[in-house]
Amino acid sequence: MRIKCLIVLLLLSSFGGLAQGLDLYEKETYISRNAELPYRIMLPKHYNPEISYPMLVFLHGSGERGNDNSSQLKHGGAFFASDSIRTKFPAIVVFPQCSAQGYWVNRDYNQTPEGVTIDFPRRNTYRLEQTLLEGLIKALLKNYPVDTDRLYIGGLSMGAMGTFELVRRNPKLFAAAFAICGGANPAIAGKLDRLPWWIFHGDADQVVPIRYSEQMVEALKRLDADVQFTVYPGVDHDSWTPTFANPDLLHWLFAQTKE
Repeated sequence: MRIKCLIVLLLLSSFGGLAQGLDLYEKETYISRNAELPYRIMLPKHYNPEISYPMLVFLHGSGERGNDNSSQLKHGGAFFASDSIRTKFPAIVVFPQCSAQGYWVNRDYNQTPEGVTIDFPRRNTYRLEQTLLEGLIKALLKNYPVDTDRLYIGGLSMGAMGTFELVRRNPKLFAAAFAICGGANPAIAGKLDRLPWWIFHGDADQVVPIRYSEQMVEALKRLDADVQFTVYPGVDHDSWTPTFANPDLLHWLFAQTKE
């Protein structure tokens, strides 16, 4: 009985700590004309508005879409809010939320008996969510003391696709980017090669096949871009769990500065 009670107490403590960590993200909404983009923002420990901080914008996957301004923290929210991370890497962290019917990037997704095919446009086509993201970042740069030489972007799955697209649209804006189990059209690599990349993918991914990351890595390498590629053998779509467990990710990311 004592053991069972102890387990219950530990679980309650764990869930309470997780909830408390996510509560560090303030709920905000960016409004542009008749469109809204909910987002959560976490300021550094001992925040001082007189100090410039790096800023990371993280884009969630399709499963976290909605308007609750909460679901987007499901993957990565607790990681960035952990006390050890906030102590080692003081930064402004932002999690926007894509609408339930929206998408971070234009693409045609098809599932056939032979597997998944994803077609990405070659040209910079209009997407409301990308326009909202750009407006949000512009507003954040205006309202917070952001070190513009240390502005970072990353995402998983749909968010990784959105990361490629956002950098394509703004090739001089970010200091570094990372993409977890995503992809893009390799023809856009010429817009992406000005900053360092770290790309992650599981080789057993059946939702977004690894070839879409492989194509981007190959295209970037042909341009002599600074790109790292980490492959997880036997891992399906959940490449984010081992990525967030990688102790080198944030050391690499926050060491990058815009040239």
